[in-house]
Amino acid sequence: MKLAFATTECVPYAKTGGLADVAGSLPKALEKLGVEVKVFMPKYLFIDESKHGLHYNWDVGEMLIRVNGKVHSVHLHQAKLPNSNVEINFIDCPHYYNRGTVYTNDSDEDERFILFSKGVIEVLQRLQWTPDVIQCNDWQTGLIPLYIKDNYSWDRMFDHTATVFTIHNIAYQGRFHKSTLHAAEIRPELFYPGGPVEFEDSVSFMKTGIVFSDIINTVSNKYSHEILTPEYGAGLDGILRARKPDVYGILNGVDYDEWNPETDKFLPYKYSINDLSGKLKNKKFLMEHFNLPFDENRPLIGMISRLVLQKGFDIFADALNDLMNLDSQWIILGSGEYRYEEMFRYLSRNLKGKLAAYIGYNNELAHLIEAGADIFLMPSRYEPCGLNQIYSLKYGTVPVVRKTGGLADTVKDWDEENYYGFDHGNGFSFYDYSGFALFKSVERAVNTFAHKDIWRKIQLNGMKLDFSWSRSAEKYVELYKIAKEKRG
Repeated sequence: MKLAFATTECVPYAKTGGLADVAGSLPKALEKLGVEVKVFMPKYLFIDESKHGLHYNWDVGEMLIRVNGKVHSVHLHQAKLPNSNVEINFIDCPHYYNRGTVYTNDSDEDERFILFSKGVIEVLQRLQWTPDVIQCNDWQTGLIPLYIKDNYSWDRMFDHTATVFTIHNIAYQGRFHKSTLHAAEIRPELFYPGGPVEFEDSVSFMKTGIVFSDIINTVSNKYSHEILTPEYGAGLDGILRARKPDVYGILNGVDYDEWNPETDKFLPYKYSINDLSGKLKNKKFLMEHFNLPFDENRPLIGMISRLVLQKGFDIFADALNDLMNLDSQWIILGSGEYRYEEMFRYLSRNLKGKLAAYIGYNNELAHLIEAGADIFLMPSRYEPCGLNQIYSLKYGTVPVVRKTGGLADTVKDWDEENYYGFDHGNGFSFYDYSGFALFKSVERAVNTFAHKDIWRKIQLNGMKLDFSWSRSAEKYVELYKIAKEKRG
């Protein structure tokens, strides 16, 4: 099977969120299953060509691609994903991609990804490489299914190419003024109230991908059901319900080469499911780094997150006084909305010995928190998949989460599981999106921490689970087959 994987970010070249981790790992897992994969992404200014071994494809040469009535010179650079034979193809157009960030608020943001969508197809044409499936990721690639079935339908090489549209976060929809129809060369008759590309009098790239793709999937089973509802569907729940038989959920995997306490290069002390002694040493090391008094009998609660509403910081703020009165300590790593950054700056100044915060992002510190914390808190309003709770399980750091999306699929509440006679609870969770529910779950975790035998059982239940990409990749292969059959 041949797969073209279209993404706007990919580790180690460019990252703003979880999509980059998926793009850097899933293709390699698919390759091991015998899938021939070519990854496509824009060539951003900040990508170091020499460091990553990029080379110019002279056979393809210059491609002339029209966007918004103007013809742009586009070129192809290629490399291999690290530790694999997966080819990655960089669409090079300095006019659109020589900017400081992956995504911008510039007035031509629509044009940047119109060109990328066309570029993926035109590179395939020039390489004369016909994929069985093109996997499109989020709104930035939402035009590709339409282009395959309409604008480029004259090229019979795509007659049997299926498209899978993967929604990583439906809240980000790529909505633009109707003038985008002209810029993207979308037929005007496709734009009308309730039509395939129209959403609230705007052109929606996300909706276009949903309507024209053969199969739709999300990054956890729970989220695939949630987006069919008004609460989580961000206005597109109706169009998704109309396509319900074609909507699937596959939980993201994680890269255990990078996130494994036995081999983690950032940890001063390695440890394993058979010997957890290193975890306590990492806790002491981490707390000394932040000038927090170390007490092995007092739980350390960690958070690594974007400090935004989606991640539950409104209900965290509501429960703040109760949370800070618990017999626990806190380390926070993240950045985002000013009000939440200021909240944690204030707390770290006024609760010395109780809470420390690092505003920004630091990869080494993220690994240290996962290893050194006893409890990891993720109170998200919604969470399509989530990765940190999966890292936490591997590191014996007990997660406390809201029961939504991928958090619900991966974290099983200890008390619920025991109540029903099961013995595989690996964390704590709550349903209601409220400060009170959040506080009560954290309180349960803190109280349970005092019972070392029970706590060790919860830790081991999490550490023995396998969320590697190999399992998810097998499910993707089956999904590609379904899409291929549907396309015919």
